[in-house]
Amino acid sequence: MTNAFRPRLVIMLKEPKAGRVKSRLARDVGAVPAARFYRETMSSAVWRLGNDQRWQTLLAVSPDAAIDSHMIPAGCARIVQGGGDLGRRLQHVAESARPGPVVVIGTDIPGIMPSDIWAAFRLLGSHDAVFGPASDGGYWLVGLKRRPSCPRIFANVRWSTAFALADTKANLKGSGVAETSIKDDVDDGRDLARLAHLTGRRILAPLS
Repeated sequence: MTNAFRPRLVIMLKEPKAGRVKSRLARDVGAVPAARFYRETMSSAVWRLGNDQRWQTLLAVSPDAAIDSHMIPAGCARIVQGGGDLGRRLQHVAESARPGPVVVIGTDIPGIMPSDIWAAFRLLGSHDAVFGPASDGGYWLVGLKRRPSCPRIFANVRWSTAFALADTKANLKGSGVAETSIKDDVDDGRDLARLAHLTGRRILAPLS
């Protein structure tokens, strides 16, 4: 595969400053522990996924002014998320990557493995889009084939509700859509306790 059409993984992340990340979790456990959780989960995800040679990894940074922040893991190319709501930022990063299939994830899901990402790219071989659903009606992963062009699928989505996945799928009417495994993110203290076995440590990817 030529580099021009190499698959791209985009990891959307924020500069992990206390008081600026994981606001719902911070209300339960405090701003500093919430930022620590976010920083550890972000670093672990980039460490596990960022050096896989099957795709190029891009870090989509927010705010844009943090593009050169030393708090963002080194070793991967960086792009800015741009302004606006989540839908506008997702559309921006999906369109910013060079041609070829793109998969976009966040950093709130502990324990995402390279096998999860590769499964999504494989589904894009026979579908126009792929989603990693969450049990709350949202999604932790979205992938687009982007041929012949990148569709605009993130408008009129009720973000942070039980309708987010259904709303996004509605924008793909007539396209081939697949789903991969269900995973849940950490939004609050109850989620953190439930997923404690996947947090607070660097999770190794299994040997292939």
